[in-house]
Amino acid sequence: MAGIFDSHSHYDDDAFDEDREELLGGLLNEGGVETIVHACAKFEDALSGVLMSEKYDYIYSSVGVHPEECDNLPKNYISVLKDIATSHKKVVAIGEIGLDYHYEGFDRDFQIKIFKEQLSLAKELSLPVIIHSRDATADMTEILSGVKPKGVMHCFSGSAETAKVYLSWGMYLGFTGVVTFKNARKVIEALEVTPLDRILIETDCPYMAPVPYRGKRCDSRMLIHTAEKIAEVKGVRAEELIKITNENAKRLFGIE
Repeated sequence: MAGIFDSHSHYDDDAFDEDREELLGGLLNEGGVETIVHACAKFEDALSGVLMSEKYDYIYSSVGVHPEECDNLPKNYISVLKDIATSHKKVVAIGEIGLDYHYEGFDRDFQIKIFKEQLSLAKELSLPVIIHSRDATADMTEILSGVKPKGVMHCFSGSAETAKVYLSWGMYLGFTGVVTFKNARKVIEALEVTPLDRILIETDCPYMAPVPYRGKRCDSRMLIHTAEKIAEVKGVRAEELIKITNENAKRLFGIE
């Protein structure tokens, strides 16, 4: 039986400093986890994240700059990301890239500039994108409408109507433990209109732990609870949902 494919994680986060090796070295596999994609967020951590993935057969990585981490980038950041992506076979995507307008104090125009540059890099390298979008739907859909990239809308929290737009472009939607929350009606409505072959499951760990672990540090072993809820909504068995989302993620990221 296919194991769980966690399509978005952050195991380089400080929250894992005390037991990272123990988790990645075996505990996750014991919990039914088969494959993990580590999502890069900071430019300065791009190489170390890839090197972490190379220590474990079942972990792959992306390279990219999160919209909240765009400040103080070196002028040659794109060429550096390109060099890392092209010289390490475990790099399967450009990400986590996108737009985040949730907090004040970030230069939105600069976020858009950095986002577009990284979209261009993904196109040049024929790699899928892992996209972060928070409180930025209008600008995001406008930008992506001209690109229609191969990729996933990570931790999707938009409306069913927005989901339909991204799905019409052939994109995947990533769903986290948020689907298990009591106030998740909007996300559930988006999930309901998402075909099974366009769903990815993800932890976004150490964040977004599903019920019954909400508020605690998340890891990939908890993804079974997310899978069970999505399976319930879609009317399939959890084992089937895990198998389908595993195949979806491997197809998107080009993993055999």
